Amino acid sequence: MDILNTVSLESNSQIKINFDGGDLSSDAGLLLFKEFLFKIGAVKLINRMFKTNDTAWFRIHKDDANLMQVIYQIASAYFEDDCADELTNEPVMTAVLDKDALASQPTLSRFYNRMDEDTLNQLSQITRELRKVIYSIKRPEFMLFDIDSTLLDTYGNQEGEGFNYHYQAHGYHPLLCYDGLTGDLLKAELRDGTMYCSKEADIFMKSLLDEFICDFPDMPLYLRGDSGFAAPDLYEVLEDKNCKYAIRLKENAKLRELAEDKSQALYRATKFNQVDYAVEYGEFMYQAGSWSHPRRVVFKIEKPYGQMIHLYTFIVTTMEMEPYQVLQFYCGRGKMENFIKEGKSGFDFASVSSSYKLVNANRLLVHTLAYNLFNWFRRLALAVSMRKQRIDTIRLKLLKIAARVVKSARYKYFKLCSSCPYKKEFYETLENIHNLQPQLE
Repeated sequence: MDILNTVSLESNSQIKINFDGGDLSSDAGLLLFKEFLFKIGAVKLINRMFKTNDTAWFRIHKDDANLMQVIYQIASAYFEDDCADELTNEPVMTAVLDKDALASQPTLSRFYNRMDEDTLNQLSQITRELRKVIYSIKRPEFMLFDIDSTLLDTYGNQEGEGFNYHYQAHGYHPLLCYDGLTGDLLKAELRDGTMYCSKEADIFMKSLLDEFICDFPDMPLYLRGDSGFAAPDLYEVLEDKNCKYAIRLKENAKLRELAEDKSQALYRATKFNQVDYAVEYGEFMYQAGSWSHPRRVVFKIEKPYGQMIHLYTFIVTTMEMEPYQVLQFYCGRGKMENFIKEGKSGFDFASVSSSYKLVNANRLLVHTLAYNLFNWFRRLALAVSMRKQRIDTIRLKLLKIAARVVKSARYKYFKLCSSCPYKKEFYETLENIHNLQPQLE
Protein backbone atom coordinates (compact mmCIF):
# COMPACT_ATOMS: atom_id res chain seq x y z
CA MET A 1 0.00 0.00 0.00
CA ASP A 2 1.26 3.45 -0.93
CA ILE A 3 1.05 5.32 2.39
CA LEU A 4 1.85 8.68 0.77
CA ASN A 5 -1.27 8.47 -1.45
CA THR A 6 -3.60 7.48 1.36
CA VAL A 7 -5.89 10.23 2.65
CA SER A 8 -8.22 10.47 5.63
CA LEU A 9 -11.65 12.01 5.82
CA GLU A 10 -12.27 14.90 8.18
CA SER A 11 -15.77 13.59 8.77
CA ASN A 12 -14.35 10.27 10.04
CA SER A 13 -10.63 9.92 10.62
CA GLN A 14 -10.90 6.13 10.75
CA ILE A 15 -11.72 6.04 7.03
CA LYS A 16 -8.66 5.87 4.73
CA ILE A 17 -8.78 6.24 0.95
CA ASN A 18 -6.29 5.36 -1.78
CA PHE A 19 -6.27 4.06 -5.37
CA ASP A 20 -4.38 0.83 -4.74
CA GLY A 21 -7.32 -1.52 -5.11
CA GLY A 22 -5.97 -3.17 -8.24
CA ASP A 23 -7.72 -3.65 -11.59
CA LEU A 24 -11.40 -3.03 -10.93
CA SER A 25 -14.40 -2.77 -13.23
CA SER A 26 -18.01 -1.73 -12.85
CA ASP A 27 -19.17 -3.61 -15.98
CA ALA A 28 -18.56 -7.27 -15.16
CA GLY A 29 -21.99 -8.23 -16.52
CA LEU A 30 -20.63 -7.64 -20.02
CA LEU A 31 -19.00 -11.04 -19.69
CA LEU A 32 -22.51 -12.54 -19.93
CA PHE A 33 -23.28 -10.51 -23.04
CA LYS A 34 -19.99 -11.59 -24.62
CA GLU A 35 -20.80 -15.23 -23.87
CA PHE A 36 -24.19 -14.86 -25.56
CA LEU A 37 -22.70 -13.21 -28.66
CA PHE A 38 -20.14 -16.00 -28.89
CA LYS A 39 -22.84 -18.66 -28.51
CA ILE A 40 -24.97 -17.33 -31.40
CA GLY A 41 -21.91 -16.85 -33.60
CA ALA A 42 -22.18 -13.05 -33.76
CA VAL A 43 -18.47 -12.46 -33.19
CA LYS A 44 -17.37 -14.79 -36.00
CA LEU A 45 -20.08 -13.52 -38.31
CA ILE A 46 -19.05 -9.89 -37.89
CA ASN A 47 -15.41 -10.86 -38.34
CA ARG A 48 -16.29 -12.62 -41.61
CA MET A 49 -18.81 -10.17 -43.09
CA PHE A 50 -17.85 -6.68 -41.97
CA LYS A 51 -15.11 -4.67 -43.68
CA THR A 52 -14.90 -1.01 -44.66
CA ASN A 53 -13.36 0.19 -47.91
CA ASP A 54 -10.15 1.13 -46.14
CA THR A 55 -7.17 2.35 -48.18
CA ALA A 56 -4.68 1.83 -45.35
CA TRP A 57 -2.61 -1.33 -45.66
CA PHE A 58 -2.23 -1.82 -41.91
CA ARG A 59 -4.25 -0.88 -38.86
CA ILE A 60 -3.81 -1.95 -35.25
CA HIS A 61 -7.57 -1.77 -34.61
CA LYS A 62 -9.40 -3.81 -37.24
CA ASP A 63 -12.87 -2.91 -38.53
CA ASP A 64 -14.64 -5.89 -36.99
CA ALA A 65 -13.01 -5.23 -33.60
CA ASN A 66 -14.05 -1.57 -33.79
CA LEU A 67 -17.63 -2.58 -34.50
CA MET A 68 -17.66 -5.01 -31.58
CA GLN A 69 -16.20 -2.32 -29.31
CA VAL A 70 -18.97 0.09 -30.28
CA ILE A 71 -21.62 -2.58 -29.65
CA TYR A 72 -20.24 -3.28 -26.17
CA GLN A 73 -20.05 0.43 -25.43
CA ILE A 74 -23.68 0.94 -26.48
CA ALA A 75 -24.79 -2.02 -24.38
CA SER A 76 -23.03 -0.45 -21.39
CA ALA A 77 -24.49 3.03 -22.08
CA TYR A 78 -21.17 4.54 -23.18
CA PHE A 79 -22.80 6.18 -26.17
CA GLU A 80 -20.32 8.90 -27.10
CA ASP A 81 -17.16 8.24 -29.11
CA ASP A 82 -15.29 10.20 -26.42
CA CYS A 83 -16.07 7.44 -23.91
CA ALA A 84 -13.51 5.26 -25.66
CA ASP A 85 -10.68 7.42 -24.31
CA GLU A 86 -11.89 6.85 -20.75
CA LEU A 87 -12.23 3.09 -21.31
CA THR A 88 -8.82 2.51 -22.92
CA ASN A 89 -7.61 0.02 -20.29
CA GLU A 90 -10.95 -0.95 -18.77
CA PRO A 91 -10.34 -4.59 -17.71
CA VAL A 92 -13.71 -6.09 -18.71
CA MET A 93 -13.87 -4.23 -22.02
CA THR A 94 -10.37 -5.32 -22.96
CA ALA A 95 -11.18 -8.89 -21.88
CA VAL A 96 -14.36 -9.25 -23.95
CA LEU A 97 -12.55 -7.77 -26.97
CA ASP A 98 -9.40 -9.81 -26.29
CA LYS A 99 -7.22 -6.71 -26.66
CA ASP A 100 -4.63 -4.95 -24.54
CA ALA A 101 -6.21 -1.54 -25.13
CA LEU A 102 -9.37 -0.19 -26.75
CA ALA A 103 -9.50 1.95 -29.86
CA SER A 104 -9.47 5.66 -29.04
CA GLN A 105 -12.04 8.29 -29.92
CA PRO A 106 -10.16 9.51 -33.02
CA THR A 107 -9.86 5.89 -34.22
CA LEU A 108 -13.59 5.29 -33.81
CA SER A 109 -14.45 8.57 -35.50
CA ARG A 110 -12.27 7.68 -38.49
CA PHE A 111 -13.85 4.22 -38.48
CA TYR A 112 -17.34 5.73 -38.78
CA ASN A 113 -16.22 8.14 -41.49
CA ARG A 114 -15.01 5.21 -43.62
CA MET A 115 -18.50 3.73 -43.69
CA ASP A 116 -20.42 3.91 -46.97
CA GLU A 117 -23.14 2.10 -48.94
CA ASP A 118 -21.18 -1.15 -48.75
CA THR A 119 -21.06 -1.14 -44.94
CA LEU A 120 -24.73 -0.17 -44.88
CA ASN A 121 -25.54 -3.33 -46.84
CA GLN A 122 -23.17 -5.40 -44.70
CA LEU A 123 -24.87 -4.30 -41.47
CA SER A 124 -28.29 -5.17 -42.92
CA GLN A 125 -27.02 -8.58 -44.04
CA ILE A 126 -25.44 -9.27 -40.64
CA THR A 127 -28.76 -8.56 -38.94
CA ARG A 128 -30.52 -10.84 -41.41
CA GLU A 129 -28.09 -13.73 -40.85
CA LEU A 130 -28.27 -13.36 -37.08
CA ARG A 131 -32.07 -13.36 -37.26
CA LYS A 132 -31.89 -16.78 -38.92
CA VAL A 133 -29.73 -18.03 -36.05
CA ILE A 134 -32.12 -16.65 -33.44
CA TYR A 135 -35.13 -18.17 -35.21
CA SER A 136 -33.32 -21.52 -35.31
CA ILE A 137 -33.51 -21.43 -31.49
CA LYS A 138 -37.06 -20.13 -31.18
CA ARG A 139 -39.00 -19.34 -34.32
CA PRO A 140 -42.22 -17.28 -34.15
CA GLU A 141 -45.42 -18.82 -35.54
CA PHE A 142 -46.06 -15.67 -37.60
CA MET A 143 -44.47 -12.29 -38.21
CA LEU A 144 -46.24 -9.11 -37.17
CA PHE A 145 -44.75 -6.06 -38.86
CA ASP A 146 -45.37 -2.80 -36.98
CA ILE A 147 -44.28 0.09 -39.20
CA ASP A 148 -43.83 3.64 -37.99
CA SER A 149 -41.56 6.67 -38.21
CA THR A 150 -39.94 8.90 -35.61
CA LEU A 151 -37.80 12.01 -35.34
CA LEU A 152 -34.08 12.02 -34.59
CA ASP A 153 -32.90 15.47 -33.56
CA THR A 154 -30.15 17.15 -35.56
CA TYR A 155 -27.98 20.12 -34.74
CA GLY A 156 -26.47 22.51 -37.24
CA ASN A 157 -26.20 22.14 -40.99
CA GLN A 158 -26.28 18.35 -41.33
CA GLU A 159 -26.85 16.74 -44.71
CA GLY A 160 -30.47 15.62 -45.11
CA GLU A 161 -31.80 17.31 -41.99
CA GLY A 162 -34.99 19.30 -42.34
CA PHE A 163 -38.02 20.72 -40.57
CA ASN A 164 -40.69 18.10 -39.99
CA TYR A 165 -44.15 19.62 -39.67
CA HIS A 166 -45.63 16.67 -37.79
CA TYR A 167 -43.04 16.90 -35.02
CA GLN A 168 -42.53 20.67 -35.39
CA ALA A 169 -38.78 20.23 -35.11
CA HIS A 170 -35.64 19.82 -37.19
CA GLY A 171 -34.13 16.37 -37.60
CA TYR A 172 -34.09 13.15 -39.58
CA HIS A 173 -37.32 11.20 -40.15
CA PRO A 174 -36.37 7.48 -40.27
CA LEU A 175 -38.67 4.57 -41.07
CA LEU A 176 -38.73 1.76 -38.51
CA CYS A 177 -40.34 -1.67 -38.68
CA TYR A 178 -40.55 -3.77 -35.50
CA ASP A 179 -41.79 -7.23 -34.70
CA GLY A 180 -44.90 -6.23 -32.76
CA LEU A 181 -44.68 -9.30 -30.51
CA THR A 182 -41.01 -9.38 -29.50
CA GLY A 183 -39.77 -5.82 -30.09
CA ASP A 184 -37.09 -6.94 -32.56
CA LEU A 185 -36.19 -4.10 -34.91
CA LEU A 186 -36.53 -5.77 -38.30
CA LYS A 187 -35.44 -2.83 -40.42
CA ALA A 188 -34.47 0.83 -40.06
CA GLU A 189 -33.82 3.41 -42.76
CA LEU A 190 -32.59 6.95 -42.22
CA ARG A 191 -34.49 9.51 -44.32
CA ASP A 192 -34.51 13.26 -44.83
CA GLY A 193 -36.36 15.17 -42.17
CA THR A 194 -38.87 16.64 -44.62
CA MET A 195 -40.09 13.29 -45.99
CA TYR A 196 -43.68 12.28 -45.29
CA CYS A 197 -43.95 9.08 -43.28
CA SER A 198 -45.49 6.93 -46.05
CA LYS A 199 -43.18 8.14 -48.83
CA GLU A 200 -41.31 5.14 -50.27
CA ALA A 201 -42.76 2.94 -47.52
CA ASP A 202 -43.76 0.47 -50.24
CA ILE A 203 -40.12 0.11 -51.35
CA PHE A 204 -39.02 -0.15 -47.71
CA MET A 205 -41.48 -2.95 -46.98
CA LYS A 206 -41.04 -4.79 -50.29
CA SER A 207 -37.38 -5.58 -49.58
CA LEU A 208 -38.20 -6.71 -46.03
CA LEU A 209 -41.08 -8.88 -47.19
CA ASP A 210 -38.85 -10.45 -49.83
CA GLU A 211 -36.32 -11.33 -47.12
CA PHE A 212 -38.92 -13.12 -45.00
CA ILE A 213 -40.51 -14.88 -47.96
CA CYS A 214 -37.06 -16.13 -49.00
CA ASP A 215 -35.81 -17.07 -45.51
CA PHE A 216 -39.09 -18.30 -43.97
CA PRO A 217 -41.40 -19.13 -46.89
CA ASP A 218 -44.16 -20.75 -44.82
CA MET A 219 -44.40 -18.02 -42.17
CA PRO A 220 -47.71 -16.03 -42.18
CA LEU A 221 -47.12 -12.27 -42.48
CA TYR A 222 -49.18 -9.44 -40.97
CA LEU A 223 -48.73 -5.66 -40.85
CA ARG A 224 -50.15 -2.79 -38.81
CA GLY A 225 -49.76 0.90 -39.52
CA ASP A 226 -51.33 4.21 -38.55
CA SER A 227 -53.03 6.64 -40.92
CA GLY A 228 -49.69 8.05 -42.04
CA PHE A 229 -49.20 4.80 -43.99
CA ALA A 230 -52.59 4.81 -45.71
CA ALA A 231 -51.01 4.76 -49.18
CA PRO A 232 -52.26 2.70 -52.16
CA ASP A 233 -48.70 1.85 -53.23
CA LEU A 234 -48.14 0.15 -49.88
CA TYR A 235 -51.45 -1.71 -50.11
CA GLU A 236 -50.48 -3.05 -53.54
CA VAL A 237 -47.13 -4.35 -52.29
CA LEU A 238 -48.67 -6.02 -49.24
CA GLU A 239 -51.39 -7.68 -51.31
CA ASP A 240 -48.87 -8.83 -53.91
CA LYS A 241 -46.71 -10.43 -51.17
CA ASN A 242 -49.73 -12.00 -49.43
CA CYS A 243 -49.16 -9.98 -46.26
CA LYS A 244 -52.40 -9.37 -44.35
CA TYR A 245 -52.70 -5.81 -43.08
CA ALA A 246 -54.72 -3.43 -40.93
CA ILE A 247 -53.96 0.25 -41.62
CA ARG A 248 -55.89 3.15 -40.20
CA LEU A 249 -57.57 5.64 -42.53
CA LYS A 250 -57.89 9.35 -41.93
CA GLU A 251 -61.49 10.20 -41.08
CA ASN A 252 -63.43 12.04 -43.80
CA ALA A 253 -67.03 12.90 -44.68
CA LYS A 254 -67.41 10.02 -47.14
CA LEU A 255 -66.34 7.43 -44.57
CA ARG A 256 -68.68 8.89 -41.97
CA GLU A 257 -71.51 8.81 -44.49
CA LEU A 258 -70.94 5.11 -45.17
CA ALA A 259 -71.03 4.45 -41.42
CA GLU A 260 -74.14 6.55 -40.82
CA ASP A 261 -76.44 3.60 -40.08
CA LYS A 262 -74.24 2.46 -37.19
CA SER A 263 -73.93 6.04 -35.97
CA GLN A 264 -77.71 6.30 -35.80
CA ALA A 265 -77.86 2.95 -34.03
CA LEU A 266 -75.45 4.31 -31.42
CA TYR A 267 -77.62 7.42 -30.96
CA ARG A 268 -80.66 5.23 -30.38
CA ALA A 269 -78.80 2.95 -27.97
CA THR A 270 -77.64 5.90 -25.84
CA LYS A 271 -80.80 8.01 -26.07
CA PHE A 272 -81.69 7.42 -22.44
CA ASN A 273 -78.15 7.06 -21.09
CA GLN A 274 -75.72 9.79 -22.16
CA VAL A 275 -73.21 8.94 -19.43
CA ASP A 276 -71.92 5.40 -19.93
CA TYR A 277 -69.50 4.28 -22.61
CA ALA A 278 -71.02 2.73 -25.73
CA VAL A 279 -69.64 1.41 -29.01
CA GLU A 280 -70.81 0.11 -32.40
CA TYR A 281 -68.78 -1.88 -34.97
CA GLY A 282 -69.37 -2.26 -38.69
CA GLU A 283 -67.83 -2.67 -42.12
CA PHE A 284 -68.29 -1.73 -45.78
CA MET A 285 -66.48 -1.89 -49.12
CA TYR A 286 -64.81 1.37 -50.10
CA GLN A 287 -62.72 2.65 -53.00
CA ALA A 288 -60.90 5.96 -52.70
CA GLY A 289 -60.11 7.89 -55.86
CA SER A 290 -56.45 6.75 -55.87
CA TRP A 291 -57.24 3.06 -55.25
CA SER A 292 -57.25 0.52 -58.07
CA HIS A 293 -60.12 -1.48 -56.56
CA PRO A 294 -62.52 -1.50 -53.59
CA ARG A 295 -61.18 -2.70 -50.26
CA ARG A 296 -62.75 -3.78 -47.00
CA VAL A 297 -63.00 -1.09 -44.34
CA VAL A 298 -64.01 -1.91 -40.78
CA PHE A 299 -64.89 0.78 -38.29
CA LYS A 300 -65.67 1.55 -34.69
CA ILE A 301 -67.89 4.37 -33.44
CA GLU A 302 -67.50 5.21 -29.75
CA LYS A 303 -69.40 7.40 -27.35
CA PRO A 304 -66.85 8.15 -24.60
CA TYR A 305 -67.83 7.99 -20.95
CA GLY A 306 -69.49 11.21 -19.80
CA GLN A 307 -69.49 12.78 -23.29
CA MET A 308 -72.11 13.23 -26.01
CA ILE A 309 -69.80 13.12 -29.04
CA HIS A 310 -69.02 10.19 -31.33
CA LEU A 311 -65.45 9.15 -32.16
CA TYR A 312 -64.72 7.27 -35.38
CA THR A 313 -61.94 4.77 -36.18
CA PHE A 314 -61.64 3.43 -39.74
CA ILE A 315 -59.30 0.55 -40.69
CA VAL A 316 -58.63 -0.70 -44.21
CA THR A 317 -57.80 -4.39 -44.04
CA THR A 318 -57.40 -7.67 -45.90
CA MET A 319 -57.93 -9.66 -42.72
CA GLU A 320 -61.02 -11.85 -42.52
CA MET A 321 -61.76 -11.47 -38.82
CA GLU A 322 -64.83 -9.80 -37.34
CA PRO A 323 -64.66 -5.97 -37.23
CA TYR A 324 -64.14 -5.83 -33.47
CA GLN A 325 -61.29 -8.36 -33.76
CA VAL A 326 -59.58 -6.30 -36.47
CA LEU A 327 -59.85 -3.22 -34.23
CA GLN A 328 -58.37 -5.13 -31.31
CA PHE A 329 -55.57 -6.37 -33.53
CA TYR A 330 -54.81 -2.82 -34.73
CA CYS A 331 -54.87 -1.29 -31.24
CA GLY A 332 -52.10 -3.65 -30.16
CA ARG A 333 -49.63 -1.54 -32.10
CA GLY A 334 -49.55 0.87 -29.17
CA LYS A 335 -46.64 -1.18 -27.79
CA MET A 336 -44.49 0.08 -30.64
CA GLU A 337 -44.16 3.47 -28.98
CA ASN A 338 -42.46 1.69 -26.08
CA PHE A 339 -40.08 -0.04 -28.50
CA ILE A 340 -39.15 3.28 -30.10
CA LYS A 341 -38.67 4.90 -26.70
CA GLU A 342 -36.43 2.02 -25.62
CA GLY A 343 -34.32 2.40 -28.74
CA LYS A 344 -33.95 6.16 -28.48
CA SER A 345 -33.33 6.43 -24.75
CA GLY A 346 -31.70 3.06 -24.03
CA PHE A 347 -29.58 2.64 -27.18
CA ASP A 348 -29.20 6.24 -28.37
CA PHE A 349 -30.69 5.87 -31.85
CA ALA A 350 -30.38 9.66 -32.10
CA SER A 351 -26.57 9.44 -32.20
CA VAL A 352 -26.49 10.93 -35.71
CA SER A 353 -23.85 13.58 -35.14
CA SER A 354 -21.95 13.46 -38.44
CA SER A 355 -22.25 16.14 -41.09
CA TYR A 356 -22.85 13.43 -43.70
CA LYS A 357 -26.14 11.59 -44.05
CA LEU A 358 -24.53 8.31 -45.21
CA VAL A 359 -22.32 8.18 -42.11
CA ASN A 360 -25.36 8.88 -39.93
CA ALA A 361 -27.30 6.10 -41.70
CA ASN A 362 -24.49 3.70 -40.78
CA ARG A 363 -24.44 4.99 -37.21
CA LEU A 364 -28.17 4.30 -36.93
CA LEU A 365 -27.73 0.72 -38.17
CA VAL A 366 -24.86 0.10 -35.74
CA HIS A 367 -27.07 1.22 -32.85
CA THR A 368 -30.02 -0.84 -34.12
CA LEU A 369 -27.72 -3.89 -34.35
CA ALA A 370 -26.74 -3.36 -30.70
CA TYR A 371 -30.44 -3.00 -29.85
CA ASN A 372 -31.33 -6.28 -31.56
CA LEU A 373 -28.43 -8.20 -30.04
CA PHE A 374 -29.46 -7.09 -26.58
CA ASN A 375 -33.15 -7.76 -27.27
CA TRP A 376 -32.28 -11.32 -28.30
CA PHE A 377 -30.08 -11.65 -25.21
CA ARG A 378 -32.97 -10.49 -23.03
CA ARG A 379 -35.51 -12.80 -24.66
CA LEU A 380 -33.45 -15.99 -24.92
CA ALA A 381 -30.90 -15.82 -22.12
CA LEU A 382 -31.88 -13.52 -19.29
CA ALA A 383 -33.28 -14.87 -16.06
CA VAL A 384 -37.06 -15.15 -16.34
CA SER A 385 -37.60 -12.53 -13.65
CA MET A 386 -35.73 -9.93 -15.73
CA ARG A 387 -37.06 -10.50 -19.24
CA LYS A 388 -39.78 -7.87 -19.07
CA GLN A 389 -37.55 -5.18 -17.61
CA ARG A 390 -36.24 -2.20 -19.55
CA ILE A 391 -32.64 -1.91 -20.63
CA ASP A 392 -31.81 0.70 -18.00
CA THR A 393 -33.00 -1.63 -15.24
CA ILE A 394 -31.12 -4.61 -16.67
CA ARG A 395 -27.94 -2.57 -16.94
CA LEU A 396 -28.24 -1.49 -13.31
CA LYS A 397 -28.93 -4.99 -12.01
CA LEU A 398 -26.90 -7.29 -14.25
CA LEU A 399 -24.31 -5.39 -16.29
CA LYS A 400 -23.09 -2.82 -13.80
CA ILE A 401 -21.56 -5.33 -11.39
CA ALA A 402 -18.31 -4.48 -9.64
CA ALA A 403 -15.43 -6.90 -10.15
CA ARG A 404 -11.74 -7.19 -9.33
CA VAL A 405 -9.36 -8.73 -11.83
CA VAL A 406 -6.70 -11.12 -10.52
CA LYS A 407 -4.17 -12.55 -12.98
CA SER A 408 -2.22 -15.74 -12.60
CA ALA A 409 0.26 -17.37 -14.94
CA ARG A 410 -2.52 -19.17 -16.84
CA TYR A 411 -5.83 -17.54 -15.96
CA LYS A 412 -7.56 -14.22 -15.47
CA TYR A 413 -10.04 -14.27 -12.59
CA PHE A 414 -12.92 -11.79 -12.37
CA LYS A 415 -13.92 -11.67 -8.72
CA LEU A 416 -17.40 -10.18 -8.74
CA CYS A 417 -18.90 -8.19 -5.91
CA SER A 418 -19.68 -10.53 -2.99
CA SER A 419 -22.70 -8.48 -1.93
CA CYS A 420 -24.27 -8.41 -5.42
CA PRO A 421 -28.02 -8.98 -4.87
CA TYR A 422 -28.47 -10.59 -8.29
CA LYS A 423 -26.09 -13.58 -8.08
CA LYS A 424 -28.94 -16.02 -8.68
CA GLU A 425 -30.03 -14.17 -11.84
CA PHE A 426 -26.42 -13.98 -13.06
CA TYR A 427 -25.89 -17.74 -12.81
CA GLU A 428 -29.34 -18.46 -14.25
CA THR A 429 -28.54 -16.27 -17.26
CA LEU A 430 -25.18 -18.00 -17.76
CA GLU A 431 -26.84 -21.42 -17.60
CA ASN A 432 -29.49 -20.30 -20.13
CA ILE A 433 -26.75 -19.22 -22.53
CA HIS A 434 -24.95 -22.55 -22.23
CA ASN A 435 -28.23 -24.40 -22.88
CA LEU A 436 -28.90 -22.59 -26.16
CA GLN A 437 -28.60 -24.72 -29.27
CA PRO A 438 -28.40 -22.37 -32.27
CA GLN A 439 -27.89 -23.71 -35.76
CA LEU A 440 -24.67 -22.09 -36.97
CA GLU A 441 -23.26 -22.39 -40.45
